[in-house]
Amino acid sequence: MEKKRERVVVGLSGGVDSSVAAARLKEQGYDVVGLFMVNWHDTVGTLSGECPWEDDRLFAELVAKRLDIPFRMVDLSEQYRQRVVDYMFAEYEKGRTPNPDVLCNREIKFDVFLKEALKLGADWVATGHYCRVEHGEDGSHRLLAGTDKNKDQSYFLCQLSEEQLSRALFPVGDMVKSEVRAVATEHHLATAKRKDSQGICFVGKVDLPVFLQQKLAAKKGRIVEIDASWEGYRTKEQEAELIEAENLATLAKPYEYEPSNGKKVGTHTGAHFYTIGQRHGLGVGGTALPLFVIATDVVRNIVYVGQGHTHPGLLRSALHIRPEEMHWVRESARMKAGDEPREYMVRIRYRQPLQSARLYVTDEGGYLLFDEPQRGITAGQFAAWYEGEELVGSGVIDA
Repeated sequence: MEKKRERVVVGLSGGVDSSVAAARLKEQGYDVVGLFMVNWHDTVGTLSGECPWEDDRLFAELVAKRLDIPFRMVDLSEQYRQRVVDYMFAEYEKGRTPNPDVLCNREIKFDVFLKEALKLGADWVATGHYCRVEHGEDGSHRLLAGTDKNKDQSYFLCQLSEEQLSRALFPVGDMVKSEVRAVATEHHLATAKRKDSQGICFVGKVDLPVFLQQKLAAKKGRIVEIDASWEGYRTKEQEAELIEAENLATLAKPYEYEPSNGKKVGTHTGAHFYTIGQRHGLGVGGTALPLFVIATDVVRNIVYVGQGHTHPGLLRSALHIRPEEMHWVRESARMKAGDEPREYMVRIRYRQPLQSARLYVTDEGGYLLFDEPQRGITAGQFAAWYEGEELVGSGVIDA
């Protein structure tokens, strides 16, 4: 009796990566089903020229026909709004900068979508992410960086659990982008030359203030410039003393400003529309060096800026993660409060080169102390730590 083929439900997005994932799985002998998610219908704030989901579905369906695999569609827009978009609005309202793509993977692709795939008899779920998963004989499941270092997307999956990974396959994780395009061309897939999507997961490229104004009202406020010589900044000597003493709480605390610490240089339409490190969209000129956002105060509706990308207001040696926000992909790797600090390689945003740091876990949560000061540490974003190629854990940056 012939052994039943394992079924893989592929999240066909209408892009080249998921298309080649499906093609490779079929070549490997799996019973492949393409499932397209509709996660967003609203076009408010979407920039012109971006393909709506109808176009994505058309490309996904063309790929499924070319590969001769079944094609299904499921509308998850209500769950996406509740779990991702509402969270996004709430975070911006607090003056934080969330990463919706990380939430989308944790809450939608590897939760709601996974459950829909299981209804279709899936043994596995596959996506076109540039990362890898190692399913160990001991029952462990490790998340590894993608082979293409320029496209590695493991960061976006940093909130997945070992249980979620136990069903996951990433067929293009060991490929580089040029190879993916070549395979798509060989198979005459409609997506072979289609541009990669950009912007918010499933929403597309948006004018963020316009998008956020669906729920967050525009409100005129001051832009205040803080000089690099402000007396509130720590000297190198003071910083070194704090690092030597492992005074993590002080090192991780953002600088706090008053309007009287600087001078008004312009106005804005809402402090919650801005993020740390932002350069464009300030509408203020005439400075010797470009202005960057160094802090926002959503209570008093003030945006603080500083000149130059090395402004001391942009640099910090440590960050804090609340206890409930500490996440470990593998529970066996979890650190407990009071454990000896561990050396990890860390990134605090997608595509950032990995940075060496020590992770301390205390009753107050996690502290990452970096070997070199980091630019633009931003509350609401995710810090992810790696041991070799393995993404071990992550957490939402509290400060």
